[in-house]
Amino acid sequence: MSPARVNLARSLNPALWIALAAVAFAPLRSGAQSCQTASDLDDAARSAITAAGQRYFAMATAGDVAGLRQNSIPSLAAGFSGIQTTINDHQTELAGAQATVKGVFLLDGTTPVAHAEFDCGVFGKNGQTSGSAIFYLDNLPAGKYGVVLFDANSAKGRTMVSFILQQIGTDWKLGGLYIKSAQVAGHDSDWFLARAAEYKSKGQMHNAWFFYTQSRELLQPVPFMSTLATDKLYQDAQSMQPADIPAGKAVDLPVGATTYKLTEMFPQVVGNDLDLIVRYQVADISNTNQTYDSNVAVIKAVAAKYPEVRNAFAAIVARAVAPNGQDYGTMLAIKDIK
Repeated sequence: MSPARVNLARSLNPALWIALAAVAFAPLRSGAQSCQTASDLDDAARSAITAAGQRYFAMATAGDVAGLRQNSIPSLAAGFSGIQTTINDHQTELAGAQATVKGVFLLDGTTPVAHAEFDCGVFGKNGQTSGSAIFYLDNLPAGKYGVVLFDANSAKGRTMVSFILQQIGTDWKLGGLYIKSAQVAGHDSDWFLARAAEYKSKGQMHNAWFFYTQSRELLQPVPFMSTLATDKLYQDAQSMQPADIPAGKAVDLPVGATTYKLTEMFPQVVGNDLDLIVRYQVADISNTNQTYDSNVAVIKAVAAKYPEVRNAFAAIVARAVAPNGQDYGTMLAIKDIK
């Protein structure tokens, strides 16, 4: 089963979606798009894309937002606040970081398609191999792109930094940037996978599913990229997903005379902690006192219904979501949930 697609038209931050879109280019089986990996490229093309990525990485680690904006494609430069926020939020991890290039792609998306599933690299009879990748995205803009994936290692741990470059004439301009930690509270994907197996052996299938999900998240430079390793984790998680966890459909959570409709439950990094996020439907969030009370009620009900989560998470966050998409959140530390 494929990961969820990303739709450019739904972006709240067009600059960042440019980054996400470009990563997703790789060849369709129909041949409408094409992708060359580092080993496919001639020396000149590979060197040009890699050098541009390294130059922009140096700017990002130095906090040179002005320099990055000056070297960006026009649409990104016109709305650079998302990129600036991303760099500012990760300066602690990037400062003094040493970069290792983990992947280079040349993506020819001059023939756009509405629903794209792009394959990069060599595939075997059973699908993905250790050197392949698949990218999923909808509504792709036309263009030629370079993608450079870095591992940035510093005293703060390993951070995944992905630069999206668009070819403008003979230059490679910055088209987007995606930064995410490869660790949560000092723990990497393998650690979460081991904990997931422990929870599964104890019959704590909710915790096992959440930790498989987090393990997969920590392997992905971008959320719409899949590899042999992430596909395996995805399949393992899907095979054990509890029926009472919302995934594509709402799940009822009775609390006294009120029944709340849970729409999502997932782990999320908050600071240095891993918290459990619970999203649910409400008609209105304008009365924040009332919404706060509802959030607290949902948090307590979730802790009561799924008592095992007390062993796995630092806090539970309830987010009441109105029909227009606006939400209001409340967090309670596990130790404070009575």
